[in-house]
Amino acid sequence: MAAITLGNSNLKPLGDRVFIKVSASEEQTAGGIILPDAAKEKPQVGEITAVGPGKVDDSGNRRSVDVNVGDKVLYSKYAGTEIKLGNDEYILLSEKDILATVS
Repeated sequence: MAAITLGNSNLKPLGDRVFIKVSASEEQTAGGIILPDAAKEKPQVGEITAVGPGKVDDSGNRRSVDVNVGDKVLYSKYAGTEIKLGNDEYILLSEKDILATVS
């Protein structure tokens, strides 16, 4: 389980939560038109930077998360909590909001 260092503190997701660094959005269309900030779509792909220990089921056993740090994933468009650290954008979301891994 990895943690992210923010200044003097560490960020470690709890339960089945994952911390994802959001990939940059496209600056221009395939035809070469440069997009203004208002027209850019929110990206749904990112790289996992920290993973929680997993969710505890009803019988008290901890079920580990299916993804690992470094995996590129596709996640739900309106899921999670957006966090901006410096110029980087992150999202903290539950494992159930991850749709697929990207290779």
